[in-house]
Amino acid sequence: MTSATTELPRPASLAEVKGWFRPVDQQLFRWFLSRQLDHEQRGDLLEMGAYMGKSAIFMASYLRSSETFTVCDLFDSPAPDAANTKEMNKSYSTLTRRAFEANYLSFHEKLPEVVQAPTSVVPEHVTDGSCRFVHVDASHLYEHVHGDIAAAHKALVPEGIVSLDDYRAEHCPGVAFATWEAVAVDGLHPICATGTKFYGTWGDPEPVREALLAWLKGRGDMWHEVQGLGEERLIRIDGKKAATPDQPESKHTAAAPPAPEPKPAPVAEPAAARPAMNRPSRARRLAKDILPPIVTRAVRRKR
Repeated sequence: MTSATTELPRPASLAEVKGWFRPVDQQLFRWFLSRQLDHEQRGDLLEMGAYMGKSAIFMASYLRSSETFTVCDLFDSPAPDAANTKEMNKSYSTLTRRAFEANYLSFHEKLPEVVQAPTSVVPEHVTDGSCRFVHVDASHLYEHVHGDIAAAHKALVPEGIVSLDDYRAEHCPGVAFATWEAVAVDGLHPICATGTKFYGTWGDPEPVREALLAWLKGRGDMWHEVQGLGEERLIRIDGKKAATPDQPESKHTAAAPPAPEPKPAPVAEPAAARPAMNRPSRARRLAKDILPPIVTRAVRRKR
């Protein structure tokens, strides 16, 4: 999918879109975004780092018509420095904007506001305090992630939610450092964490934590516990068995074949009549009924 002549993707389901977006995080994105809609919390959506669009497609299902969804990614543009270039060549060599757009438009009528540039330009395109949910999944290098978290902080409304990807992966120590630095130094309050994503807010975390705990208690597919982090609390979620939530519907989903017309019930054929030769004649039946048995036997012997 890297050349102009390669056929663009036509995913028939979200599962066919390349990317890493586990069911447990789909469940949590759905819960946070649905809760914001239910509580009439206003604000735009922002994603930094889109890859092929899997999480962006999912997020857009919870976008109001009056809201803006901004997606920032380098796609196939040159990286701003040598370290980022090395990372792009290693992890995202197949990434192109055309493939992202083809995937996204397979599920939604119009594209988001696409910013094809380093995420350092996000503050130039997103108004401060305008977003209710920000997903950070761009570079894994500390200096870039530190800047992305700062940009998310500026973009979010007071009670907005930020999700940070790869906060604990062994190949991304820079993400872990930037995440916990934001908690320890910059006032980011942890809410919950899965094996791949951290969720937090710079607002009051208690109402959303309590609501999330109540939701989790009613689920049998997502084990959880509460861990103390000094004065903070973190809900740790094991979602290996998490069910996949309702998915955005693709325009390329094959239409179900029409149901076959019911076949008419077979009509029972009348039983075939026995050949006349097998039936005793009326005269023979009458003789059997009225003649004495000795006479009948004599007639049979003569025959």
